[in-house]
Amino acid sequence: MVRTILLASVLALVSSPSFGESLSSAGGRYAIAPSSRIVFSVGQIGGGGIEGQFRQFSGTFIIDAARVSRSAVSFTLRPASVQAGQPRITSFLRSSAVFDVDNHPAITFRSIRVTQTGPRSAVVEGMLSARGVTRRENFNVALLRQQGRGVSFHVTGEVLRSPYGMDVGTPIYSNVVKFDMTVEGRR
Repeated sequence: MVRTILLASVLALVSSPSFGESLSSAGGRYAIAPSSRIVFSVGQIGGGGIEGQFRQFSGTFIIDAARVSRSAVSFTLRPASVQAGQPRITSFLRSSAVFDVDNHPAITFRSIRVTQTGPRSAVVEGMLSARGVTRRENFNVALLRQQGRGVSFHVTGEVLRSPYGMDVGTPIYSNVVKFDMTVEGRR
C-alpha cells in the first residue's frame, strides 16, 4: 500500500507543469516586465547596512530553446529611481558620491555568454556599465516558473563598488553589493 501511494505521488509530481519546466522549454523573446523586483544590499560592519531597490528599468532577453548558450540579455536601469527606505539615504545614493545620476542616468548590462548549469539554471556573464566604467560581471539565474506568455527568474549576483568609483564609506560599508532579483518576462 505504501509503495502504491509513493508511486502515485512520484507520477503526480512528474506530470505536474512545474516539474517539466526547463530553460529550453521557456524559449522565446521576452520584454522585462515592470513587475520585476531589482533589490540590492550593502553590508555594514556591526550589522545593518543599506538595502534598496530600483523602480525603473527595461530590457529584453532571448532564450534559445535549441541551445541555451546562445541566449542573450540586454538590461538598462535608471539609478535615479533608487529607493532606500529613508529619504536622506536615497538622496545620498543618487548623489555624485555614488550613482551620480545627473551625469550617469543609466546603468546597462549586456550578456556575452550564457552557461547552463542545470535544467533550470545558468550563469549569465556580461558587461556591466556604470559611471563610465565597463566591467565583466556574472549573475546566477534560476527559472522560477513559466506560465502562458510569461516567465519568471530568480537572479543573484555580487558586484564590487570600487571599480565603478562608488566605494564611498568603505571599509565601514562593504565593497560588495549583493543583488537579489526577481525578473519577470512577457512575450
